[in-house]
Formats: sequence, C-alpha cells, structure tokens
Amino acid sequence: MNMAKTKLLHPRIVAGYFLLAALMLIGCGYRFGAGEESVDPAVRTIFVDVFTNKTSEAHAENIFRTAFINRFVQLGRFKLGSSRGEADAVCRGTIQSLQTSPLAYKASILAAEERLTITLEISLEERESGRVIWSDRSFTGTEDYTVTSVGGKEASRKNALVKLAGRTAERAYRLMIAGF
Repeated sequence: MNMAKTKLLHPRIVAGYFLLAALMLIGCGYRFGAGEESVDPAVRTIFVDVFTNKTSEAHAENIFRTAFINRFVQLGRFKLGSSRGEADAVCRGTIQSLQTSPLAYKASILAAEERLTITLEISLEERESGRVIWSDRSFTGTEDYTVTSVGGKEASRKNALVKLAGRTAERAYRLMIAGF
C-alpha cells in the first residue's frame, strides 16, 4: 500500500478535516435548521386583513385570505385575532395580477395544460407601532393544471387557484418567520 494514501486515511487526519469543515460552517453563520424567528416573541395574535383584489378574478381575495388564515392557525405559533384591535400584528395582502398562460396544446388548438401566475403585495406589521416585520411588494407564485375538457376547465382552474393560494401562504409564512 502506498504510504501517502495511508497517511490521508488516518482517523486523526479525517477527524481534523471534519472539524475544520464544521468550524468553517459555524464561522460563516450557515445554519442547517430554521434557527431563530425574526418575529418578536411578544407577537402572539395575528389578524389577517381582507385582501385587496386588483384583478378580474372573482373571489380570489377570499381564497388567498383563507389560505393565509389557515397557515397562521395550522402551525400553532400564533392565535388568530377576530379584529385588528385585538391583534399584536396584522397581515395584509393585495393581489396585483393573476395571469393564465398555456403550457401545452392538444392536437386541436385548445390548451392541454395551463399555468396560473400570481403577483401579490404582502406585509406583516406590528399593529401598535406600525413597524413592518416583513413585506414583499412583488411576491409571485405559479401553479400548473391540466385542462381536461372545455366544461371542466373552470373547475380545474379553480382547484389550481386554491392550491396556489395554499402554497403561496406557506412560502410567505416561512419567509415572514425567518425574516427573509
């Protein structure tokens, strides 16, 4: 066996490399876990305000508000306030745009698969101070869906919109908590 290979495989040398790698990761601030929340622990109650809808999609504001309410309640970190006045923080949202674009076509000219793309303005603010905890003026999300038939297209689109709302709320929640 080659002597150079033997020295590289020595357990102390291997342990030294692992220790060096660990110190480098700690030194640069890298974390594997979620780490600390950026939201003040005193913020316990959230009110999700009625979303503003600047699109022609009827009831989109209700679908997205419900998704955000569900996300805040589901994880148990916050209690849901029934009004702005009893909440420590307020989540606000504005649906800026909702677009549908074809992804794939059938043999006919009809789309076989479409993509919904939404752009929202979202913020989480402390109620009393007005301090912005987190905000994003152009938060986007997409959801693809299959168009089964002309009659089933609206149902497929509505289901995709509900999924998009849930995934968007989940992503926004994670970013709010992490402070990104």
